[in-house]
Amino acid sequence: NLPYQGGVFPGQYGAARIFYYNSLMRRYLKVPQISAVMGMCVAGGAYLPALSDVIIMVEGTSFMGLGGANLVKGATGQTIENESLGGAMTHNAISGVAHYRTKDDDECIEKIRRLISELPAPPSARVSITQSRSPMADDGKTLYDILPEDHRAPYDMHAVLNTFLDAGTLDEFQADFAKEMICGTARIGGILVGVIANSRGMLKGKKPGPPRFGGIVYTESAEKTAYFIENCNRHGTPLLFVQDVSGFMVGAEAEHSGIIRAGAHFVEAMATAAVPKIVLTINHASGAGYYAMAGQGFDPDFIFTLPTGRMGVMEGDSAVQAIFGTQLEKLKKAGKEPDAELLSEMEKVRATYERELDAKHAAARGLADAIVTPENLRSTLILSLETCLNTSTPHIGPFVLPNLL
Repeated sequence: NLPYQGGVFPGQYGAARIFYYNSLMRRYLKVPQISAVMGMCVAGGAYLPALSDVIIMVEGTSFMGLGGANLVKGATGQTIENESLGGAMTHNAISGVAHYRTKDDDECIEKIRRLISELPAPPSARVSITQSRSPMADDGKTLYDILPEDHRAPYDMHAVLNTFLDAGTLDEFQADFAKEMICGTARIGGILVGVIANSRGMLKGKKPGPPRFGGIVYTESAEKTAYFIENCNRHGTPLLFVQDVSGFMVGAEAEHSGIIRAGAHFVEAMATAAVPKIVLTINHASGAGYYAMAGQGFDPDFIFTLPTGRMGVMEGDSAVQAIFGTQLEKLKKAGKEPDAELLSEMEKVRATYERELDAKHAAARGLADAIVTPENLRSTLILSLETCLNTSTPHIGPFVLPNLL
């Protein structure tokens, strides 16, 4: 990505980080790594196969080298074709860097399957696994009808969960308390999972208090969720965070109820849980609520988003108010209206936020692992859970901690 080298080459999370992770996985975590070079693999990228246990190359199409033919000619004056420089036969017969040579891509993929079949079986999972059941709404399209076109409109989160959870398996925890947060155990493809989801819309609050806003984390819901996460962690149950969160509640009542302490408890419980953590963003993923719901900074195992996902510190209108609020208030007191220049600046902020809140913007920058559609949502969650269960070691950090837990 040469035009953007400043963002991908230097720094803690530059390309070298990939080499670092691969080295640690191979040497200390004993993670089997198989590389198939099925095209060009040049410069730093050539080190990735070399950090693997096995390298497979395809005749006539694969190349591996620290510099391609053009770079070699420019740097040394030597003229050589890529096949002779670093093709499949070269690295299998001359350099010995590669280990297997296949005649085409199909044979290469078959070779990968054979090598994987020879790996030792993973340890048996602690997680309860039963016979899979189809979800209540299993046509893969119901979700299109449930979610509103306007991301600010309410909808039934329980109905959303019914589109991918095994039918009749959701056992809700403290169902009558802090209803703005849904917590409970359920099964997906027969695999037990702890579900944490944000309700949307207006919900009944504690009597005689006012109603509560769905998608907002209150003191009680933070404590409820933290307790539920700690239970799941003790029982070895994987966690699924279904995000549609706008943030934590603010104001005098929230502060007096201890929202800071409760929020910290929520975050700490999530961050230190050693079980697999999978994230699914439905709509909003905003503010500190996004962090508490296993945001990317806490290294969940997988982050998926629907095309409707909106990941950002806040919505565009909120950003406009935060940036220009004081200025607008002064104009209002003076009996004046914003001029064209100010209105233009405000609109630019809205447009920037709208663009950057788009799920494609997040996925393109690695803030989400994949954008999933309703049709493949359930199968994606099942595959991710099955992948997580291949190891019994703690799921904390970019890899796993040593046996300290």
